[in-house]
Amino acid sequence: MMHANIGPLLLVNYRGSTGFGKQFISAGDLQWGRKMHDDLLDAVQWAVKSGVTTADKVAIMGGSYGGYATLAGMAFTPTTFACGVDIVGPSNLFSLLQTIPPYWEAGKQQFYKRMGDPTTEEGKALLKERSPLNFAQNIQRPLLIGQGANDLRVNVAESDQIVAAMAAQNIPVTYVLFPDEGHGFARPVNNIAFNAVTENFLGLCLAGRAEPIGATLKASTAQVKHGAEFAPGLLEAMR
Repeated sequence: MMHANIGPLLLVNYRGSTGFGKQFISAGDLQWGRKMHDDLLDAVQWAVKSGVTTADKVAIMGGSYGGYATLAGMAFTPTTFACGVDIVGPSNLFSLLQTIPPYWEAGKQQFYKRMGDPTTEEGKALLKERSPLNFAQNIQRPLLIGQGANDLRVNVAESDQIVAAMAAQNIPVTYVLFPDEGHGFARPVNNIAFNAVTENFLGLCLAGRAEPIGATLKASTAQVKHGAEFAPGLLEAMR
């Protein structure tokens, strides 16, 4: 798929993805931020070698695990991507597992199998090693984060804590919170607003064209919690 202003959009079926059978899903077990991330890096190399893009014009963006993959890309491979857009992504796998809702209790063991078991020392070490929050100081490239305050799957603290860690190190990050959203943005006005902010953010990062944010932000419930000055047009749209 092509975006008229920014450029090609590459959607990667990394291991752990559904739709390719049980073996393909299980290939992602305990590979968060490692082989699952390697698959994304392989896709970047393919795109560059194929002439689809150049190495300095690749951004990473996603929601949920895709948001985690964005944070992993920013923290674990800090010079691979020109910038990142994380939507409701977990930053700390240990705290993510601690905040699993009670009604998900039956699926908890499957989470442990996929990510790491926090009840074992080995599992704790694995979760710590794969959590972008613990490597926030390594982030070098521009990052935009979108989060719903009522997210039950990925608690708002997941975004709060990595923004705080980056701010403490004076690393630029822009954080947009929607008080009436959950795991992703369901209300059209909020979706449009975040897409407008994202388009302008990517426009600067990838040297593409972008329609001004305009009144879309004011029409939404967006709260810019940190770093409005780091996102093109955001301060102006807030006035």
